[in-house]
Amino acid sequence: MSPKTDPQIRTVGVGGAAESTDMVLNIGPQHPSTHGVLRLRLVLDGERIQHAEPVIGYMHRGAEKLFEARDYRQIVMLANRHDWLSAFSNELGVVLAVERMLGMEVPERAVWTRTLLAELNRVLNHLMFLGSYPLELGGITPVFHAFREREELQNVMEEVSGGRMHYMFNRVGGLKEDIPLGWTSRARQGVASVRSRMDVYDRLVLGNEIFRGRTRGVGVLTPEAVHSYGVSGPIARASGVDFDLRRDEPYLAYGELQRELKVVTRQEGDCLARFEVLLEQTHNALDLADACLDRIAELEPGPINQRLPKVLKAPEGHTYAWTENPLGINGYYLVSKGEKTPYRLKLRSASYNNIQALTELLPGTLVADMVAILGSLFFVVGDIDK
Repeated sequence: MSPKTDPQIRTVGVGGAAESTDMVLNIGPQHPSTHGVLRLRLVLDGERIQHAEPVIGYMHRGAEKLFEARDYRQIVMLANRHDWLSAFSNELGVVLAVERMLGMEVPERAVWTRTLLAELNRVLNHLMFLGSYPLELGGITPVFHAFREREELQNVMEEVSGGRMHYMFNRVGGLKEDIPLGWTSRARQGVASVRSRMDVYDRLVLGNEIFRGRTRGVGVLTPEAVHSYGVSGPIARASGVDFDLRRDEPYLAYGELQRELKVVTRQEGDCLARFEVLLEQTHNALDLADACLDRIAELEPGPINQRLPKVLKAPEGHTYAWTENPLGINGYYLVSKGEKTPYRLKLRSASYNNIQALTELLPGTLVADMVAILGSLFFVVGDIDK
């Protein structure tokens, strides 16, 4: 079999012959151009990528198996870690699944507070990528702005939950405890402060001709590929796939926020479109957070959780709860045998599906565009490996 047809063979050419030979290049598993411990196996013909294979599993921690050995309270601790930038949203899917199995009604105060915190968590997630993506393309300034804005909101999240990254604030039946006195006004100030400085990304990043030159028309993902690979979230919407669970299958309080909710889409499907969708979604998440704060201010004082038995057991059966996490669709398939631990809890994470699209995006592109394409998929490696 010739080196041209067998990607396992590495051929090294000498002199002018090197122009017509293939080379297998490993990016990672430890490499500054990757988001964590990811390995990309590329087959190159000169400077052009012929074949790309994402090799995953270097961070695999067996979360799904560990779910089976933890009770429904302890699972929350494991669930919020696979996408460490979306911890609150990860917790949410688990408790929603268990509550659905129990047929449990959550207090209205908890529903609106959960929605608020989910949108603040969305902003925190998106700010990380709004800062780190230009950094990968050589622009160092935006990441300093992004971390300043993140700090404003992380202070708010830390005050209410006690955690900076892994909040552990959701409980089956509601939230761990009520929000502190005066917290809503501080949250409102944090949202306003971040919003007042968001134009940095419009001017400094989107207005930069070098950034636009590196991203426009690069890494175009078609709607057909989106459906084939199960891509979701901002990446899918940047390719014209108009789907958002908050609008299409409302959960929490999103059914009452349809006027404020804006599902951002683009048709181009390139790296620039993906960044634009992420930026517009961040603006909208801040608007949704303000709407939640307004609604919470109108609510009468009341409980924020349900009283639970000392040993919580879900009835026998199965259910699937999916949510629109910051990076895309996150789903939990829960199977219960009536015990205090799940018989099976299958996780469908956004990054796992999204990263598979690299096999479609990278072939035919130049090595120089690889980092631009890779960074525009906005993934977390723990969310891939689970």
